Amino acid sequence: MSIPENINVDSSRSPVERVLLLAWPVLLQQALILAAGLYDRWVAGNYLPSDENLHSSYQAALSTVQYLAWSISCFAVLVSVGSTALVARFIGAGEVEDANRVTNQSIILAIFFGILASLVGLWKLPDLIALLKLDPPSDRLAIEMLQPVILFLVFQMIELSGIACLTGAGDTKPGMLVLGGVAVFNIPMVYLFFHGFWILPAFGHQGITLGTAVSHSIGGLVVLTFLIKGRAGLSLQRRLFKPQIILIKRILRVSIPAAIDSLSVAACQLWFLSLVNVLGKEAATAHGNAIGWEGLGYLSGQAFATAAAALVGQNLGARNPNEAARCGWTAFAMGSICMAVMGLVFYLCAEPMLRLFNPYPHQQPVIDAGVPVLRLVAFAMPALAAIIIFTGALRGAGDTRMPMVATWIGFLLIRMPLAYLFTRSTIDLGSLGTIKGWNLGLIGAWWAMFIDLAIRGALFFWRFSSGRWKKVVV
Repeated sequence: MSIPENINVDSSRSPVERVLLLAWPVLLQQALILAAGLYDRWVAGNYLPSDENLHSSYQAALSTVQYLAWSISCFAVLVSVGSTALVARFIGAGEVEDANRVTNQSIILAIFFGILASLVGLWKLPDLIALLKLDPPSDRLAIEMLQPVILFLVFQMIELSGIACLTGAGDTKPGMLVLGGVAVFNIPMVYLFFHGFWILPAFGHQGITLGTAVSHSIGGLVVLTFLIKGRAGLSLQRRLFKPQIILIKRILRVSIPAAIDSLSVAACQLWFLSLVNVLGKEAATAHGNAIGWEGLGYLSGQAFATAAAALVGQNLGARNPNEAARCGWTAFAMGSICMAVMGLVFYLCAEPMLRLFNPYPHQQPVIDAGVPVLRLVAFAMPALAAIIIFTGALRGAGDTRMPMVATWIGFLLIRMPLAYLFTRSTIDLGSLGTIKGWNLGLIGAWWAMFIDLAIRGALFFWRFSSGRWKKVVV
């Protein structure tokens, strides 16, 4: 079967052109997503609740909520990575019918896992929040804010899985249109649910996440519409929309290690957050605001990771591993430059960036804690670029086990032990007694993160340089 004309497998273009063609829609999409997240933080920081003493509690709760909402995208990896890798391989080999079969199975899996996660999530949410050690009443506020996100989770799973299939086919524009549209639509929705309008009641801070959940639900329906009508040679078809165990196993064989990797990152990030939350509401708020701005770097790197995943997978499917490597290195070089520029912005503009979320005099301790950590992470941008972009390239090749191992090394052997050492005055080692910690506060936690990123960045650079990913079978 011939490859549809709108699928980006034109090898006559240079690697730079091919990376840009795939990356720019995702870059725009990620910029809009970031803008929506920053708007949510702006709302939480600039609208005082009736009880001013609750202001820091709401901001600390939102920091935890946004961490957990980000974890949803990690859960979606259970379907999306295998779908992207298989669709890209089939498209590169000219087997569009098989790519179509994968797409239908991907949506079936998204529906199944989305419903399952909603049921378990709503049941266990109070226990999860308790583990994160938020001070009262931030813990109760976080539960209230997360409930809408979890309730509508199935639509976000469909949204991300469908976009992953289209990305594997080399068509990143639907992702830009849908996720970018979700981000743009999210801003007025958050405003309306926060303040209320006409017969719509004011939900207050819970309206922030309710607006986001409704926006993603609409995005999921739009993705279904794209696939029902057909896009980039992919379409949902009644004859294919039934479980095919062999294909499901192939998707999960690639996705499960990637999901373990992503969920390990999410779990360790939440563990790390629990250490920050113990430092107090000001530290938790400063941490969340700095992470929000760090997203300028993270999300721009994700755009080039998406391009790397699609191009590496397509070229391996076309049996052209050398071109796959060239595309991967090109994506890394371009992404590193972009993220380094973001790092310069963090260093030079840290204080006004954080003051945007904390305009009141009583919030000065938050700014004082946040400025040093945002300036520190500016120097980690090249290492973070290697982690993000080479993870995408390796996943496009189906090499999902090494990123998982690197994650465990980085978090369990480096970040978490150092975070305890740098943030605690004493560390209880059980039967081994106690040791004295450095008690550096929030900056200590971010030094632990910085060292972890530097070491993992080097590991990913080495893995992609080795070329072992070229021999992975999916």
